[in-house]
Amino acid sequence: MEKKRAKIIVVGSINMDLVVKSEHIPVAGETVTGQEFVMIPGGKGANQAVAAARLGAHVEMVGCVGGDPFGKQMLEQLGNEGVGTTYVTTDPQQTTGVALIQVQDGENRITVVPGANAQVTPAHVDEAQEVFVGADMLLVQLEIPQETVLRAVQLAKRHGVKVILNPAPAAVLPDEIWPYVDLVTPNETEAVILTSGQVGETGADSQTIMNNLRSLTNTDVIITQGEKGVAYHLNGAAGSYPAYRVNVVDTTAAGDSFNAALAVWHGEGCTLEQAIAFAAKVGALTVSRFGAQTSLPTRQEVEEFEGQLNK
Repeated sequence: MEKKRAKIIVVGSINMDLVVKSEHIPVAGETVTGQEFVMIPGGKGANQAVAAARLGAHVEMVGCVGGDPFGKQMLEQLGNEGVGTTYVTTDPQQTTGVALIQVQDGENRITVVPGANAQVTPAHVDEAQEVFVGADMLLVQLEIPQETVLRAVQLAKRHGVKVILNPAPAAVLPDEIWPYVDLVTPNETEAVILTSGQVGETGADSQTIMNNLRSLTNTDVIITQGEKGVAYHLNGAAGSYPAYRVNVVDTTAAGDSFNAALAVWHGEGCTLEQAIAFAAKVGALTVSRFGAQTSLPTRQEVEEFEGQLNK
């Protein structure tokens, strides 16, 4: 039987990524010569929306851009990818969010200027209430105000929409958010920060962090661990899934594509365990390419990758 097409809402950030590749990332007071500069559409929210659309989902985006050329470009980009932008507003008094990304040997350092993303308010979410009706999944991150994230997850719960919270960039969240979250997906650093009241400054092993996060959130948990794969605690059972070995070019948007893939696969009716296996392949393809949205694979590319693995 053919799977249904998942209906996904993304409430989150929209940025233009300014990417510099160099053999060495400068320290304070140092100037280095880079090898390449590109401008690539990004933002964790927009990345997840585009990733989900390329994987076959029907996607609606809620967000805000500035009244500058970047804002116009980002709206066009989202539309060209098949992402619904009815509830992406333009604030003429703001600049579109930007991210300065420095890439060295496939690893990145990112500085984000929120711009119009800081103007995504609970009222924006209320105005988009109709897209929650009949939706399967809501994806939210933390590049927009926390009160807006809270409003989005509350509205999702009211309409029976499952919620995936990707807590990035890392932040301590209010306890009131957790009853509305079905799955939280931090990386290892974000997991420690989420549980900062329970994990000492010297850190803790991954199982302790997982247990503390479960205790704090009372939700299903998936912790992404880069080349080590993922650790998870789902439906009362703990487990792990390995990462696929690929040539790492750029880790930008790896977490975004992984989360989008979880939402798509789970939204189509698969279990979260099955969704993790699919998402691991999507993440592997993403890190093997350069850039944020330029690296996001299509459903066909994932299927071709699966075919190569099975040979």
